[in-house]
Amino acid sequence: MRWLNIFSRNKWLLLMVLPGTVWFFLFCYLPMPGVIIAFKDYKFDTDGFLASMIRSEWVGFKNFEYLFQTEDAWIIVRNTLLYNAVFILLGTFFSVLVAILVSEITNKKMAKMYQTGMFLPHFLSWVIVSYFVFSFLSVDKGVLNQLLKFFGADPVFWYSKTDYWPYILVIVNLWKGVGYGSVVYLAAIVGIDKTYFEAAMIDGASKWQQIRKITIPMITPIIVIMFILAIGGIFRADFGLFYQVPRDTGALYPVTNVIDTFVYRGLKVTGNISMSTAAGLYQSIVGFVLVIVTNLIVRKINREQALF
Repeated sequence: MRWLNIFSRNKWLLLMVLPGTVWFFLFCYLPMPGVIIAFKDYKFDTDGFLASMIRSEWVGFKNFEYLFQTEDAWIIVRNTLLYNAVFILLGTFFSVLVAILVSEITNKKMAKMYQTGMFLPHFLSWVIVSYFVFSFLSVDKGVLNQLLKFFGADPVFWYSKTDYWPYILVIVNLWKGVGYGSVVYLAAIVGIDKTYFEAAMIDGASKWQQIRKITIPMITPIIVIMFILAIGGIFRADFGLFYQVPRDTGALYPVTNVIDTFVYRGLKVTGNISMSTAAGLYQSIVGFVLVIVTNLIVRKINREQALF
């Protein structure tokens, strides 16, 4: 009876989250028994997927050895961790910065125009973004090489020079993701009680002082929560960014090869589904542990800002 009363009071809110709940159930929770493939030598069976999963031979942790015994193990883990660390730190900083700047625009039409312009890159596929990047970096017709020629400099073979790509990938990731990432922070800023700012203005506080003393402290809990969630994906790389944007160029593997692209290439060559499943399970477990540990650290510092 108690549950019926709760449902009746919150039926419209529950209905609103229903599509998301169904999506998570179908694509996140329902396939979870499939992780058993990570511990088996998966072989296709004519009776279907379930029969293949059940009849395949147990091999224990043998599939996980592929990630740790290969010559590129250190490179792919290093690249995955360092890139994601930079993405999280710079992405958080610029997302908060953009949200604050947009919130300070008094002309609402202009604010919406800026928001739309910054939000649009998020909806572009990495394939399209890769062609945008290629139009800048192409050896013959690229915009950057044309500028270099104009100033009398020699063209640069961008797709064979590893020195430039850590910066290129960071810039492209920020360009595509900052606008979308700023939405949560902008919503938090809009939700701040305006009386705080009015009182600060009466006391003679400058705009920078209002941002430093009111805006940033008020959105700090949201920043911390988003940071904790981002830490959970630090072992997962954006496949499109690291595969499509460098155009799968072999010369760039030392700085563009991450766990996801490495597993994909291995899957194409060997067709070993068990190995790719083991890699995905490894990433998920590490991400889960990192979220728990990070949340515990936050609870020790400030209990109210912890995720749970």
